[in-house]
Amino acid sequence: MSAVLLPESDSDAALLASPPSDYMSPSQLAFFRRRLLAERDALLQSAHDTTQHLHEFERTPDPSDRASLEEDHSLELRVRDRERKHLHTIDEALARIDDGSYGWCEFTGDPIGIARLLARPTATLSVEAQELHEKRRKMRGR
Repeated sequence: MSAVLLPESDSDAALLASPPSDYMSPSQLAFFRRRLLAERDALLQSAHDTTQHLHEFERTPDPSDRASLEEDHSLELRVRDRERKHLHTIDEALARIDDGSYGWCEFTGDPIGIARLLARPTATLSVEAQELHEKRRKMRGR
């Protein structure tokens, strides 16, 4: 059973309705470049906000409060580390736009698909190739 993806905006709906011959046209590539850059900017702003927040040292004499504060900081840093890794995948997707390989499955060479790219703009595999990849990984126990 596959999930039905609903468009987030009119431009998403327009992309989904575009003919297959328009796949990865200059306008579609520009759309995904803007989306990736916006996501990248949001992650960088979030990292900046975290840095500012962590610099605001809060003195608390109560050990329980201090432990809670340290746990909050630790969680925030783990989230930022995940976002840092995601920044790398965004940069790789932008490089694929530049080299002309964006939107094409790196395993099969088939189109990844607009719906999948709208849901995950950094995708490198088609749904079928991703499922195969996950089955193989599961069989290896990773």
